[in-house]
Amino acid sequence: MFTRAGFGLSVDERQYKPDFDDEELWGVLLRAQEMPTYVAGGMLDCGLTGLDWIRERGMEGEVVEVCELIYAKKGMRPYKWVLAVHENSDIQGPEDLEGKRIATELVEVTNKYLAEYGVSAQVEFSWGATEAKCPSLVDAIVEGTETGATLAANNLRIVDMLFESTTKFIANQQTWEDAWKRQKIENIALLLQGALDAETKVGLKMNVARENLEAVVAVLPALKRPTVSPLANGDWVAIETIVDSELVRDLIPQLKAAGAQGIIEYPLNKVIV
Repeated sequence: MFTRAGFGLSVDERQYKPDFDDEELWGVLLRAQEMPTYVAGGMLDCGLTGLDWIRERGMEGEVVEVCELIYAKKGMRPYKWVLAVHENSDIQGPEDLEGKRIATELVEVTNKYLAEYGVSAQVEFSWGATEAKCPSLVDAIVEGTETGATLAANNLRIVDMLFESTTKFIANQQTWEDAWKRQKIENIALLLQGALDAETKVGLKMNVARENLEAVVAVLPALKRPTVSPLANGDWVAIETIVDSELVRDLIPQLKAAGAQGIIEYPLNKVIV
């Protein structure tokens, strides 16, 4: 993501301090769970973590949430934290958890969730393989999921969704008051967001006879409107636009049928809107 944003970045697989080609940056690789604490405490000026870990560490309002960066292993979507039970469980909602045993990585978040329903339950920290603990070791779990596939594969069903989490680019509050550092952080955020926006879009170029221009433009979606430039031959124009990549497989045949020629699809590094 940083490379697509324009930052040269390399890291030795046995080390935790990446090298940036920007002399104004120094970085360290840490677990997302720890990042809110180090940023809030001023040991780091800024960092990437999840909303889930900001909440679990009680750091909402203690760090500046510079921007949201939506990405995940399975696609560009938020990460969901859900309450799940075995498919044969009698538990139908959080109200049924009274006196039950729950495993999760988000102990504090889960306790607050239960308190909202006036429920008292035993919440234990899970070091991993949380799905495997239900129902033999615990009655329910609170677990993060992108698609729910792993839960279903372990015969678990989702009872409730606690919240959706996305990656957050966060900054220390004192750092945010420093004009130079704030500008640097805002510039990084702009480029990272542009790199992510580009992942779901492609550029299209094509040549169109003027007599077919209206028909081709009518087919094209665009961020604003497509760019239309005259060619040396006055009877033809070049069109350039940016579209969602998922539309291209249907769009290109439509453009061809409408009269477009020499259609070129190309990837993008950044889209700044």
